Amino acid sequence: MEEKIISSSIIAEEEKELEFSLRPTSFADFIGQKNLKQKLAIYIKAAKERNEPLDHVLLYGPPGLGKTTLAHIVARELGVNIRVTSGPAIERPGDLAAVLTNLSSGEVLFIDEIHRLYKTVEEILYPAMEDLALDIVIGKGPSARTLRLDLKPFTLIGATTRAGLISSPLRDRFGVIDRLDFYQSKELCQIIKRSAGLLKILIDEEGAMEIANASRGTPRIANRLLKRVRDYAQVKGQKKITQKIAREALNLFEVDPLGLDKVDHLLLTTIIDNFSGGPVGIETLAASISEDVGTLEEIYEPYLMQIGFLKRTPRGRVITAKACRHLKKRVDLSDAGLGMPKQQQLWDKG
Repeated sequence: MEEKIISSSIIAEEEKELEFSLRPTSFADFIGQKNLKQKLAIYIKAAKERNEPLDHVLLYGPPGLGKTTLAHIVARELGVNIRVTSGPAIERPGDLAAVLTNLSSGEVLFIDEIHRLYKTVEEILYPAMEDLALDIVIGKGPSARTLRLDLKPFTLIGATTRAGLISSPLRDRFGVIDRLDFYQSKELCQIIKRSAGLLKILIDEEGAMEIANASRGTPRIANRLLKRVRDYAQVKGQKKITQKIAREALNLFEVDPLGLDKVDHLLLTTIIDNFSGGPVGIETLAASISEDVGTLEEIYEPYLMQIGFLKRTPRGRVITAKACRHLKKRVDLSDAGLGMPKQQQLWDKG
């Protein structure tokens, strides 16, 4: 898949260093997700007053919204260390057993993309999370026996972009399950101004808002766009990022004011021009624009549906009147089952 500047799931090596340097270290610095922050702060305070480890936490939502950052903040607020790993990195039960037995009392174990744990590895977690015990099978065949090791109290924080793929036995063992939502433009504007200050970039309110509006509700994309716009302003000899400079840069990167890039436009216009606004099956649509089905479902469609440009129906994907207005396209949506009067379904170019 071609790397796109507005993808929240693709992180280049240089982007990881940037993201780490801009990561908030406390709830006070963390912008957005107000309700979730308040709940986590209460859970943490209550656990500390009882001198108990925090209940296991599952955070889910689209990539780039701050699940990893929140995990680090929780550990810091608890005053304990955090061990970080990911689902695909734990290949064998012995790997997880080694991690669990080395945890100190009260420590946080963070598993990113926890839905990608192997089944045999996941089963090791059940007694560990519930009973603070580790069941190990020694030997094979008739002489095999089970050895149970006691674990020190710990908190597991799992993060996933696909909560539906987590098995029920694992999901039920989390005491706290919460979703991270997309950010509002005002929140992203604050994030951009904070990041600009840390990176020593001069930017005005209008310039920050221009980037925020194109960030698809995702802080990771906002910080990436800020860095690219900074490069553009530097080459053009501009000391401050203004709205004009930001829009010129985003136009060069083929990102429109709503954060749609050339592939988003291709997807929408293909449904309009080739399939009369839909409905069209996802496999047919993917073949039409030479993209992978999984890429469309995980990267492109969530934001297009969030802003009301695309609908999923039992018959396939359907364009909306709002998308037609944005693209200045004319299409008859009377067969799309949207329940709108005929005169409201025609949108003229220009």
